[in-house]
Amino acid sequence: MTTVPDASVLSAWRKSSHSNNGDGACVEVVDGHPVGVPVRDSKVPYGPALVFAPDRWSTFVAAVKDGDLTG
Repeated sequence: MTTVPDASVLSAWRKSSHSNNGDGACVEVVDGHPVGVPVRDSKVPYGPALVFAPDRWSTFVAAVKDGDLTG
């Protein structure tokens, strides 16, 4: 995993369909990025973004969908 110190330099952010839009707790991602999947907190658009390798991101999304990450 790598980071982008200022996520605002990337374009085409979209909110995750799993984000809770009502309270501002939103995760945003960039689709089709050549290096991986950038992820940021929508409340901090100029903050850092984490960039996940595509295979790691797919594993994470599958775990969320399967309910494997519930507390």
